[in-house]
Amino acid sequence: QVQLVESGGGSVQSGGSLRLSCAASAYTYRSAYMGWFRKAPGKQREGVASINTGTGLANYVDSVKGRFTISQDNAKNTLYLQMNGLKVEDTAMYYCAGYFRGDNYYTRGAPLGQAAYNYWGQGIQVTVSS
Repeated sequence: QVQLVESGGGSVQSGGSLRLSCAASAYTYRSAYMGWFRKAPGKQREGVASINTGTGLANYVDSVKGRFTISQDNAKNTLYLQMNGLKVEDTAMYYCAGYFRGDNYYTRGAPLGQAAYNYWGQGIQVTVSS
């Protein structure tokens, strides 16, 4: 059905940058929106950024606004998360997720709640050191 594969994680010093990529293999399914989530040790998984794949509308959690940028390359079926000004508190496992359907579903939204997503990648580690 749908496969999401993240890449681009790793270790970086505080203030540095990383770009995460998420390659989507969706076959006959189409995404309505996609997002990035993260889970730090001892914390719940939270939505970081999301994008409506039709309109390009993007949403961000307050803690990353002005530092992270979500984008998409429809030709490559790839989702990106450019992370600048990384902080130690950004250390987490990052997950790509999407809401995919087999029909011409349309929505204007780009939710940050994980319950709104039906496909998930395996996750990739991002570690920021001081």
